[in-house]
Order: sequence, then structure tokens, then C-alpha cells
Amino acid sequence: MTPIEVDLLIEARWIIPVEPDDTTLEHHTVAIRDGRIVEILPTSEARAKFSAREYVQLPEHILIPGLVNLHCHAAMTLMRGLADDLPLMRWLQEAIWPAEARHVSPTFVRDGSLLAGAEMLRGGITTCNDMYFFPEAAAEAFDRLGMRAVLGITVLEFPSQYAADADDYLHKGLAAHDQWRSHPRIHFALAPHAPYTVSNRTFERVGALADELDLPIHIHIHETAAEISDSLRDHGRRPLARLDDLGLLGPNLIGVHAVHLDSEDVERLVLHNCSVAHCPTSNMKLASGAAPISILLDRQITVGLGSDGAASNNRLDLFREMHQASLLAKLSSGDATTLPAHQALRMATLCGAQALGLESSIGSLLPGKAADLCALRVDDVDDLPCFDPISHLIYVLGRRAVSDVWVAGERRVIGGKLLQITNTELLSAVRLWQNKFRQ
Repeated sequence: MTPIEVDLLIEARWIIPVEPDDTTLEHHTVAIRDGRIVEILPTSEARAKFSAREYVQLPEHILIPGLVNLHCHAAMTLMRGLADDLPLMRWLQEAIWPAEARHVSPTFVRDGSLLAGAEMLRGGITTCNDMYFFPEAAAEAFDRLGMRAVLGITVLEFPSQYAADADDYLHKGLAAHDQWRSHPRIHFALAPHAPYTVSNRTFERVGALADELDLPIHIHIHETAAEISDSLRDHGRRPLARLDDLGLLGPNLIGVHAVHLDSEDVERLVLHNCSVAHCPTSNMKLASGAAPISILLDRQITVGLGSDGAASNNRLDLFREMHQASLLAKLSSGDATTLPAHQALRMATLCGAQALGLESSIGSLLPGKAADLCALRVDDVDDLPCFDPISHLIYVLGRRAVSDVWVAGERRVIGGKLLQITNTELLSAVRLWQNKFRQ
């Protein structure tokens, strides 16, 4: 029998496809052609069935789907550590918003997104859901790195270096959407910042545009207790109830943080099939609270994981988020069986893809899906022995174990080294912006 020609065969000690759930395949191979997975089968069978232009052997590695960062502010990586140890509103009003007013520009966003994208790719993140200004500059950065990105059409009522008012934000964001709409890796979402920065009129327009263009809605929601009390004072409704009144809740809504939820809030999320982006490290660092993840998961709500921005985290590291999410859920619920390792991995992959409406293409390793892959080495003595590869991913390994990353079958990281940009170029940009902030 003549072997079937493919572009790439990747042989791995362990493959965790995410679908089926809680499954580990040992000594299997992924066959890839035209950027998509053709088949996953035992390595002995793959060698007989396929002939490839390139063979990659990962003898002591775990191969998983590329991770999906469901919430970040990529360009804010240039403000990493700028204003630590402050609560959310002081952090925003006293440090972040003034710094943005002085420095944000297309060049700032491009450089910051390159730095962020490089960090994410080296940490196994192949897709991010970003919310920031100048999305066309972010698109250029992520495109150069060969990464997938969903870019928010950010909307606020007050002016910034990017736009004058809500209508201007939408006008400019929609122009960027039109410019990039045919790109295979760059997508867009409507991103009204939060209920406390967006008016009813603007929310109604965002809802209409989301329906018209079939775009996700990406919004901070119920992040702090003060947000809830302020909404009750100003609108007579909790934020989620207000959004429900305005017709924004639906399967396309991604609510970021969702920390302070009562039973009615949870019922609204369930009724409208909304998704949640859980950002455990940022929530802890800003003392916002612990989201009721075990309750959301019990109610079958789709919960993905986000890093938030490096200015409030301070890392774009989904391995840390998986670890923190699992431990925080156990601590909060008092139940050590809550959020087991396989569920944490699913949150960082398939659940993020589902929230973005991309689950048919990414988030798990199945024939026909894009070959977005992350390989991690498991041969360092500090990480051994390994009894359960899925557990090892969450509780032992970190992003420094990532050795190789592919997006649509194209190698983006090899041996821990990023292929699309040099450290020298990134360091030059970092030093330039650090000096500007110091001035």
C-alpha cells in the first residue's frame, strides 16, 4: 500500500487531545496536511500509513492543543509592574488611565502587542482575545507573529488618545474590522469596556452591531463589589440585569471576571447561555474576590481562562492561570475534587474556543481542526516522576517547559525560541518605552 503524503508528522510520548475528555494517548502521532489535522493514531501505524515532508519526534514530551487566552490587554504589557499593590479603581484612575493618556499610540500598541504575543507564544498560547485601543496596530503585530487573535472594538464614553467618544470608537473599530475581515487568523469582537464606562444608548448600538455582524461581545462584568453597588445606585439594577434589559445577554457574550454573582445573576448567565472569562490571578492581585467557578461549572456555563493584562497580573501565563484556577476553586468550595486537572486544561483550550465561536477550528485535537499545537518537555529531574500527564500539566509543569508551538501547522516556537522576531528587537522596544514612562 502506497503511503499517504502529508506535510508533517509529530510523534509524541503523550498526546492529550482534550476531546474526548480526560484522555491521554501514549506513543501516538499527529498527521498534518494544509495546516489541519488529518489523523491521530499510534506511532507504529502512522509510520506505515503516512509519508511526510517533515518528521518531528518528541520522545519525552506532552502534546496538547494550543492554549486560548480568553481575556487580555496585550499592549499593556509595556506597563508591566507600573502600579502594583493597588485596588482596581485606584489602579485605573491614579496610574493606568493617566499613563495611557500620555503614551498610547499606534506604535505603543504595535510594540506592546509584539511583546505580549511573543510571551504568549513562548508560553503555548496560540489564540488570544484582546481588548485595547488601535486594533489595527495590534492586528499587524499578531499577524507578524503568526498568531491567532480576536481583537476587541473597544468602546468607552470618554475620550482617549484613540477616539473622541463612543461613536468614534465604534467607527474606527469597525473600519479595522473591515480592513482585516478576510484574514484567516485575525478576527474581531465588540468590546464595550464595562457597565460603568458605557451608556445605555451605546450598549443598544453594540447589541445591534453584534447581531448584524455576528460578532462576540467581550465585556468586563461584576468585577468588584463597588461595581454592583454603584450600578444599583445609578441604574437601580445590577449590571447583568441592566444588560439583560438592554438585550445584550446571549450566547455571544463573554463576561470577564464575573466575581460578584448572586443566584439571579447565575440564572441569567444560564438562561442566555453566556460565557465567562475567569482571570484568577488578576482577581486575587487586585483583591477583587474569587469568582464562584464551581457553581458556574455545575450549571454548565462555559468558563474559559484569561490572563488579563500584564499590568495587573503581571504575566500572560495560562499555565499559571490553570494552576491558580484549580487551587482557588478547591479553596473557595472546600472540596478538593472541584475543578480537576482535566477540567482546568479544557477551560484553557476548548472552553475558550467555544466562547469565541471558534470551537470548530481550534481548542482540541481532532481530524479536520487546525493544527494549533503546544509541546512541553517532561525530562527535567525537577519535574519527575510523571504518573499522570494531565495532572502534571496543571500541578507540576509551567510555561518554561514549552518547547515547540505550531499555529495552523506552521512552527512558531522551536526549542523554546520564537522564530518570527528576535529578543534584540523586543528589548530595544521595551527599553524605549520604559524610558518614556520614567520621563
